[in-house]
Amino acid sequence: MEYLVNAAQMRRYDQNTSEAFHVPSAVLMERAALACLDVIRERRERMSRALAACGERIRRERVLVVAGTGNNGGDGFALGRLLMQEGWQVDFALVGNPEKAGELTARQMKSVLAYGGVIQNRLPGQQYDVVIDALFGMGLSRPLEGDYREAVAYMNRQDAWTLSVDIPSGVHADTGQILGCAVSADVTVTFGFRKLGTFLYPGARCAGKVICAPIGITYDSFLGQPPERFTYSEPVSALLPERPADGNKGTFGKAALLAGSPGMEGAGLLCAQGAFAAGCGMVKLVGDSGLLLACMKEQPEAMVTDALEDALAWADVIAAGPGLSASPEAARKLGYVIGHTGQPLVLDADAINLLAKDAGLYALLKDRQEDEESRRELVMTPHPGELARLLACRTEAVLEDPAGSARRAAAVFHAVVLCKGARTAVAAEEGPVYLNGSGNSGMAAAGSGDVLTGILAALLAQGGQTQGSSLQFPDGRARPQADSAVFSCVCAGVYLHGLAGDLAAHEKGEASMTAGDIARAVPGVLNPQTRTRDASGREEGSPRCGVL
Repeated sequence: MEYLVNAAQMRRYDQNTSEAFHVPSAVLMERAALACLDVIRERRERMSRALAACGERIRRERVLVVAGTGNNGGDGFALGRLLMQEGWQVDFALVGNPEKAGELTARQMKSVLAYGGVIQNRLPGQQYDVVIDALFGMGLSRPLEGDYREAVAYMNRQDAWTLSVDIPSGVHADTGQILGCAVSADVTVTFGFRKLGTFLYPGARCAGKVICAPIGITYDSFLGQPPERFTYSEPVSALLPERPADGNKGTFGKAALLAGSPGMEGAGLLCAQGAFAAGCGMVKLVGDSGLLLACMKEQPEAMVTDALEDALAWADVIAAGPGLSASPEAARKLGYVIGHTGQPLVLDADAINLLAKDAGLYALLKDRQEDEESRRELVMTPHPGELARLLACRTEAVLEDPAGSARRAAAVFHAVVLCKGARTAVAAEEGPVYLNGSGNSGMAAAGSGDVLTGILAALLAQGGQTQGSSLQFPDGRARPQADSAVFSCVCAGVYLHGLAGDLAAHEKGEASMTAGDIARAVPGVLNPQTRTRDASGREEGSPRCGVL
């Protein structure tokens, strides 16, 4: 797991490192510069090997450091000085009044001058091979204007490989919003912990590949105030439940899916496919003959019945909503699920829309969840529009704060709520919030959410006891006790769903992949050894993690 921090948290941890643990800020700055230097060296070595294979030699590259007067500029000056000492041809451009430079940055500027460097107060009129963006760090909070805006435009015009120090200049460190304009980097080297601004969109697009380098700011520096956001980057197998060798189909859970309706049978089928792919032992769909025919052709392992009460009594977990419709009959069935069952419940799509428009259903669910004796394990999976309807607010308000909106809904329904998006947020009533980094634009396709509902139902049907529910955070802090197993289960399911989407995109392309491709890719993520190999024997289909 990786922590994701905002600007205020990172400044506090930086300060704690210097004040509580007596690591000088100048040492941290030098380590930051060395971390960037390592990335530049690695790039040059790769280029050199590639050219050597063609019988060519790498030429001497010109480097430009564009620096501001704050500590981010100090990092840039330190990096440029180290490059000079290694023989690189380095130019320096300072944007801003040198008299306003901070103490550490002024010291680094003197060091550059002492080694024979020249610091210009203008942007050079020539092309460079490498550009170091050290204009602004995490402290930027208003749109760039004047010379600063021109400096960003200048760096983006350069036909050069660009490295941003800590965060691309112009990206808000907390939200990922673009403050007027922003540097488009090839690589961003950040320090200590990932910044939310380079993880969330649109800032993630500007950051390029993000490398988080250790410089001495560690978990010790939290001093009892850890970040509230985290993400996964490890293999998903480390998060999912172990399957006992002597298990049977009942061991791995029975899921009843209230999904699909006339004309929307595919939603139920996709939900079942997601559940089976994620390891569910048995799946029973509640539907009509159209759903039966679809399953007979595409998923014969699934059972189909029109006996709602029997199916629900049989199940270990219930999922409702994909392709359910908003008909009175769908509302009646959902009302029965809410009022007469107590198993873990996943609500998606039409189930959420029915709750939003039917005051009786809304009150029934809310009342049951407020009563500790009747409360059940509840998971809700809306996209921003559905979550806005559920919270009776504007969709724009949800988009501005998906994690906070998910938290508000979780508090209303005593549930685990995820808000789908490019960076899906998962929140319980309290405790940390998970932000998902796997997945790609190809998953913005009809039926993708139906597959996710099936995956979540499968994990809950297997007891909801993911390995993640017993893990601690990297600093040794235990997970929140309330709903920890269900919360961890949902986080793992969202992560698995995104990884399957990445594998599907690798095989089909983001523009051409479908929701069915995501379901079919789940086994390749869970069982990498089963992936096909190309003619040369190399493994195909390695998924992109999405968290660099």
